[in-house]
Formats: sequence, C-alpha cells, structure tokens
Amino acid sequence: MDIEKVLFEMIKYFKTDVRRINHAIKVFSFARLIGKMEGLDDSKQQILEIAAVLHDIGIKVCEQKYGSTAGHFQEIEGPEVAKGILDGFDIDQKTLERVLFLIGNHHSYHKIDDIDFQILIEADFIVNIYEDGISKDAIKVIKEKYFKTKTGTALLETMFEV
Repeated sequence: MDIEKVLFEMIKYFKTDVRRINHAIKVFSFARLIGKMEGLDDSKQQILEIAAVLHDIGIKVCEQKYGSTAGHFQEIEGPEVAKGILDGFDIDQKTLERVLFLIGNHHSYHKIDDIDFQILIEADFIVNIYEDGISKDAIKVIKEKYFKTKTGTALLETMFEV
C-alpha cells in the first residue's frame, strides 16, 4: 500500500485546515524517521506510518460533536473516521485493527504495548512540543516519562537541548 495515497486522502479530508495537515505530515515524518532508524520490520513500519498520518483524523468530528479537541474525544471518534478512509485501500485486517487501535489510544500512554505505539507517541510529542511552545522543564519531564527509543530521545535532545 502506498503511504502517499493515505497522505493524499488525509489532506482531502482536512481540506483547508492546513495547520492539521501540517501537523499530521510532521508527525508522519518523525515517526517514519524513528521507525527506520530503530529498524522496524516492514509490517510494523507500515502500521506506524499509516497511524501517524491518521492519528488526529477524528479531530474535526470532535469539534463538531463535542466542541472540543480533547484527546479522549479524539480516541473515541478517530478510529471510525480512519476506517472510512482506509476502506478504500487494500489493507489486511490485522494491519487495519492495529492502526485503528493506535489511533484510538494515542493519548492513553499507559496503554503503550509495542514499539510502533511507542514511536507514534514520541513523534507526536516532538511535534507538539514545538507547536505548543512547551517549556524546557516540561520537556525534561516528558523525556523522562515517555521517551524510550534511542532515536526519539536523540531527536528530542538535539532539537530542544534537554
């Protein structure tokens, strides 16, 4: 499956919401980089990349339905929206289920159960730290609490000097 086609569908879904499109592309880029550097097998890498592109896909529905973009609402709404997008692709059931699990839990850090999930969280944090202007002290806490991969940790330390 071509990740570029998933990216294009995500862009078509968000339309003029360039901020969300850019966020997804940045998370995808960092997730892809970390996954490749950490030596993920092709299957896990594909799952990671699809989940990274679509991780916040439920946010539009959340704004309409709840008037909020809170993480727990994204976890509720995201998998259904992602499934609708991915239905147009030739994707095996096991891969689809894992992608939907990651999208449906990407704000529930206590549920991290494998390297693909870990990397998705790290990539999202790297992007959010910059986009949200998070303080150095808070970045240090995030690093200690949530970063586990060598590559993700190195990126965080390099980019934010923590």
